[in-house]
Amino acid sequence: MQTILVIDDDELVSRTLQRALKLYEYQVMVANSGTEGLHIARRHRPDLLVLDVVMPGTDGYQVCRQVRGDPLLKDVPILFLTAKSKDEDKIEGFRAGGDDYLGKPFNMQELQLRIRAILRRSVTFEEETQNSNQVRVGDVVLDTRGFKVTTPVGTSLLTNVQFDLLYHLMSNAGQVFTSQQLLQDVWDYPRDTGSPELVRAHIKNLRDKIEPEPRRPEFIRTIQGHGYTFVP
Repeated sequence: MQTILVIDDDELVSRTLQRALKLYEYQVMVANSGTEGLHIARRHRPDLLVLDVVMPGTDGYQVCRQVRGDPLLKDVPILFLTAKSKDEDKIEGFRAGGDDYLGKPFNMQELQLRIRAILRRSVTFEEETQNSNQVRVGDVVLDTRGFKVTTPVGTSLLTNVQFDLLYHLMSNAGQVFTSQQLLQDVWDYPRDTGSPELVRAHIKNLRDKIEPEPRRPEFIRTIQGHGYTFVP
């Protein structure tokens, strides 16, 4: 059964789509924000994203760009389903990496036919599927299906938040993130809210699981005065 992830901040729309698409024998997951949608996509790697544009925080175009730059999700097809249906909106959606664009209000039968066409064009080879279940940076391998990380120290299970944090750092290896950026990107906190202590505590817990010497980390480094980075 093919899996569709609907990302739309309007809960009525997302739940309606979920019920309707299940009638066509799709497995349907729902997220009500861009950040939540990215977290779910990374954990389950759907066969298709149905994506709204106008959402608070991370909008649909930003989500699309992040998906296209993500080593795990870059090949997942994206259908924009949005009230922003002017020509310039569609052009921006396609430039962001969308595969198709349908305006609201929409006809359910047309939506189903477009979904079927996109999925028919999307051919996934077994080897590609196997590789897409892992994010590897040097000696660290993150298993995105088993929520496990393997390092020279061994293999450890991760909590949801530990997985999201490590995935974010590994997918952007070499980039330095402040605590505030991580609170926004991983925890979905509004700008200038949340405590850096939360980030610090989870970084410590991750180091305890993956570092040969947690007090002298090799993988997750602190850049004094700037933030944290995963060393490629």
